[in-house]
Order: sequence, then structure tokens, then C-alpha cells
Amino acid sequence: MLDKESLVYPNGNAILINNGKISLIDNNENITDEYIPWYMGGNISKNGYNIIDAGGKAIIPGLIDSHNHLVWSGDRSNELSLRQSGNSYSDIAKLGGGIKKTVVSTRNSSFSDLFSKGMERLEIAIMHGTTSLEAKSGYGLCNETEEMILKVISSLNENSKCKVFPTWLGAHDIPEGKSRKEYLEELIHEQLPIITKNRLAKWVDVFCEPGWFTVDETELIVKTSQEMGLNSRLHVDEFVDSGGLSLAAELGSSSGDHVAFSSDESRDFATKSGTMQTFLPGTPYILGKKINLPIQKCIDESWDFSIATDFNPNYPSLSMPFVGSLLSHRLNVNPLVSLIASTRNPATSIFDSDEMRGSLSIGSPADLNIISSSFIDGWCQTPGINPIIKTMIDGIIVNSNKTI
Repeated sequence: MLDKESLVYPNGNAILINNGKISLIDNNENITDEYIPWYMGGNISKNGYNIIDAGGKAIIPGLIDSHNHLVWSGDRSNELSLRQSGNSYSDIAKLGGGIKKTVVSTRNSSFSDLFSKGMERLEIAIMHGTTSLEAKSGYGLCNETEEMILKVISSLNENSKCKVFPTWLGAHDIPEGKSRKEYLEELIHEQLPIITKNRLAKWVDVFCEPGWFTVDETELIVKTSQEMGLNSRLHVDEFVDSGGLSLAAELGSSSGDHVAFSSDESRDFATKSGTMQTFLPGTPYILGKKINLPIQKCIDESWDFSIATDFNPNYPSLSMPFVGSLLSHRLNVNPLVSLIASTRNPATSIFDSDEMRGSLSIGSPADLNIISSSFIDGWCQTPGINPIIKTMIDGIIVNSNKTI
């Protein structure tokens, strides 16, 4: 992840895009001489070519947000003062806040309300360079609303330029009015059959943490889902090492997310098993905690990892550049490493091999961003100011921002 010579093209190249895919990356002069010898500079459409002059600015792959709670309703801004008063995440949940509060608001929302909010959020994500995004349910915690959320996500994918991939997170919490046993039965015998029959999700997720779902319950839900055709990506080891990442690796999960307290052995096991660790530094940041993530050790040990926003009611940020900034400014991670953790690495946990994105290479879909710096390092060095100038998905410009 630090091999800049092999991972970064030299200055002075051009990218030729045909039918939404990159067909050639070569020196500017070579491409100009062969395809557009008449070109004199600037943005122009002529002779069947649409030419974008990047002005010497760096170009990076489209950003991939592989852990996102996109669809929900409500407002939990009051919880900051509760945290400042010394209440933990669990304390706030017991006071009627947290996930359950968002569930009440989401259950009272219509399909159109949730769809409208989702589209607005996707436009913000695209504006910040995100071209592909994983979206979870989990704020319904009942058959009807979980199904509705996943249908909203499907409709968002059909109507947005951003690629949106659905995850069923019915096992996000235990809803009011049901015992743990009752809700587990509902998840397995009611929600899951609806989800799989209607093909509403690509993955199943479980909030595997003490006080929420146990390792044994998580294993039961995931194995049952596997039998019905769903792979998994799991919330694990956010607060303590409960063996969640090891379980994710053992189950062949696409990713194990949060992983702040996972053991070295489980990180090594995950890499060898093809389970991507996904760090979510925005979560401890917003909770007022130290961002103590062992990313440097992952780099030293060559343990695969990604980063993502964890956009949710507690952390309502859709900016992947800001997540990259937290790594590079707070944890001293090289900006190139942060970029790879936002592009190529999460792509391997999202896409099938025949549609792989997350890099600028010949034959790959033309998902890319022009940034405001001539150095790729600038992609994550302007917290509070968007570094993205233009965003392209499948060879089509979908976003143009004003820049400083």
C-alpha cells in the first residue's frame, strides 16, 4: 500500500475512455497525436470526442463507501450533550435514545419520505467523490419496515448515478416489546425468508457486540442466511474483543467492520481468509473517544483493511475525504494508504471480479475524481473543504464542484 512507484501513474498522462470503460492510459502527447492531433487545449467536444482538461490536477479512482447506514429518519442531535454528561453508548440506549429512537422515527416514515432523504444523501456522497456505496437496513426492526427500507435502497440504486448495494441488518438491536428469543425467531423465520424470496439484499449484517447480539446468535443468523443465498458483512469488536472478527473470517464474511478491539490473531486470520477489515474512524471521533486504531500495525504486517464513513444518525457525515483525513492527520497514515483503503481494497469486498472497480486501469469502469491538488496526497488534506472538482461514473460526469 506504500509502493507509490507501482501504484501511481507519473505526471503528464491522459486517460482515454470508451463506452464507459478506460481503454488506454498513456502519455498526453501520444494520445493527443494518435486521436486528437487538432486539439489546442481546454474542455471541448469535437469530432466525436468529449475532452476534459484536468489542468494538471491529480486524478484518483472513485471512492467506495463500504459501510453506510443510508436510509433512516429522525434526529438524535441531543445525544451529544448526553455523552458530554458521561453517558455511554449503552447508557443512551437504555434512556430511550440510540438505535431504538431512530427506529420509532423510521417506522413512522413513508416510502417516499425515506426515498427523498436517501436521494439527497446520495447526491452529497457523490459530491464528495463517492461512486459506489453499501447501504444497510436496520432501523425498522420489524418485517414491514425492514422490507420497506431495502426496497427504498433498491429504488435508490435504480434512480441514482451512484452504485448502491443493499445489506439486510435486521439484527441491529432487539426491538421494544419483544424478547431476545422472540426477535431471533422473527429474524430467521419471518424477515429472512421475505428478504431472500424478494432478493432485496446482497448481504446480511449483525451487530455482534455485548448487549446486542452474541457470537452464537450471530453465527446462527449468518449460517441460516448462507443456506438461503446471502453472504455476510458484520459489525464486530467495536467496544471489546468478543471474537467477532475471528467469527467473520471463519464464516467467510466479505468484511468485518469497526474491528477497533480485534486481536492480532484475528486480523491475520481475516486477511488469510479473504475477510476485509473495515475501520470506521469517524465513529470514535464523533463519540469523543481517542481514535486508537492499529492501522500502522496492519500496514507493517500486510493485513488487508479498508475505511468507510459509517454514516448514521450519530455520525451524519458522507465525506470519504474526511475519513481519509482522520487517518492521515490523526493517525499519521500516508495519504496514499488512506486512498487505497477507500478505493481498491473496499472494492474487493463489494464487487464481483468481473465488475471490479476502485482503480484506474485499462478495462476497468471509468469511475474517477479530479481533485483540487496536483498531488494525489491532496485528496484527504482539506477537512471542511471538499477536494473534489469533478466526479465521473461509468465515463459520465455526474458532479462538478466549485473549488478554492
